[in-house]
Amino acid sequence: MNFLNQHKIDFLNHKITRRSLLVVLGYSLVLSTSLLGCVGKNNTNADQGTSPNTTETQSKTSANTGQKVLRIVRSKQLTALASLEKKGILEKRLEPLGYKVEWPEFAAGPQQLEALNAGGLDIASTAESPPIFSQAAGAPLVYLAANSSDGKAVSLVVPANSTIKSVKDLKGKKVAFQKASIGHYLLVRALEKEGLKLSDVESIFLPPPDANVAFSQGKVDAWFIWEPFVTRAEQKKIGRVLVDGGNGLRDTNNFISTSRKFYQENQEVIKIFLEELQKEQIWAKNNPKELAELLASVTQLDVPTLETMHSKYDFTLVPITDKIITKQQEVADKWFRLGQIPKKVNVSDGFLTPDEYAKITPPEVQAQK
Repeated sequence: MNFLNQHKIDFLNHKITRRSLLVVLGYSLVLSTSLLGCVGKNNTNADQGTSPNTTETQSKTSANTGQKVLRIVRSKQLTALASLEKKGILEKRLEPLGYKVEWPEFAAGPQQLEALNAGGLDIASTAESPPIFSQAAGAPLVYLAANSSDGKAVSLVVPANSTIKSVKDLKGKKVAFQKASIGHYLLVRALEKEGLKLSDVESIFLPPPDANVAFSQGKVDAWFIWEPFVTRAEQKKIGRVLVDGGNGLRDTNNFISTSRKFYQENQEVIKIFLEELQKEQIWAKNNPKELAELLASVTQLDVPTLETMHSKYDFTLVPITDKIITKQQEVADKWFRLGQIPKKVNVSDGFLTPDEYAKITPPEVQAQK
């Protein structure tokens, strides 16, 4: 119980809301059935957007229409996945197959994968670490595809008037980040490059909406977070980037994942989804202004700012290779050595065979091998 008690103390010290405590308790390493059933309930607040249904109503078909439901995570990063939702292209492709598409929204990757394992989400989009923590908890996860690393889209920000000038200055400071996220991983990487350990800083585990409040109120000294939070903090002149995931700091990929059950039962749907995502990635990369104009209505950012933000993304699906699997295993081994997961993870358990990938991966992506 030391893990949970420490977080209660942290939250009392920082005057974070009771809702935040309930969310953070959900990140414990054993994703129990009762905890997973609460995921949808904890995502009903306004800052997290559309909430997934509770377990009792999570049916693959709609009782009213008889349609099957595909639930894809809504992209809070406002990239190609967001424009795919905005255009409604996937809905048109899947309608003849009897599917409708829903886009539930979650605070971050760990919450997505809790919902995935609970049956409240079908397709997730995360960085490298959430799947590993999910596998460590025994979830039957499948890595469907890899995406570009987009390192520059993740940054360590400090208050605009902070005296912190380098990562070395973080020693003894309060650093906020979502546990089991890319921010968690990159903080470890950034500290190691300076000869420091995670234990050299005071880790404040907060989901992005609550970390945003804590950072804005000066209750933490730094925050490792992704877009659009970084750009918003800079625009509001409340934060500045100390370091980002570019220049080799980030050495991993993003992943599209699902549950083993959904993969086994919906391979044609997955194939269509990846085809349309690939097309949208290409369109987004070649039409930055149009992408920004399309998504401006769902963000506080103007078109020029969105163009700048989107320039940090590569918009590229990449094939699953031995190199990617090996790197993912290295990350899993690191988390185990650091005591962040309770057991060793064989990430290969979540990857498909080359023949299986060939059946669902767009040919132009496969050709990159």
